[in-house]
Amino acid sequence: MTGLCFVRFQSPTRNERGTFTGVFGLVNGLARAGRLTAEQETFRRANNDWYDANFINPAHTDPSVYDAAVNPGAAAWFKVTARIFIERVDGYLAILRTHGIPCETVRSANPGRVVYEDEYQVVVVQN
Repeated sequence: MTGLCFVRFQSPTRNERGTFTGVFGLVNGLARAGRLTAEQETFRRANNDWYDANFINPAHTDPSVYDAAVNPGAAAWFKVTARIFIERVDGYLAILRTHGIPCETVRSANPGRVVYEDEYQVVVVQN
């Protein structure tokens, strides 16, 4: 991991579980609450489908990755080299801005203890 940089898009405030909800969770939460416009929902569904088809879901590889008892507070970070995946986040950020939902970009060379890693991402638990 040395020398690599990681990026995460997340709420600047902790949620009820004490973690920082990521960009996808924030937008999906708006969708569940019925707050997205038809255009925003079309974007969300198409892009969620694209991520599902092209991006590895760590929980499908290892169901314990996000298990709160095993890896409390586990959070996914993009590797900065995963440009094709990071570029698509802009549309999600635009949706959040429209709804006044803050989302920050966090970068780190060492975001935590790695519990999962693939070519494009890591899932970490805070040290």
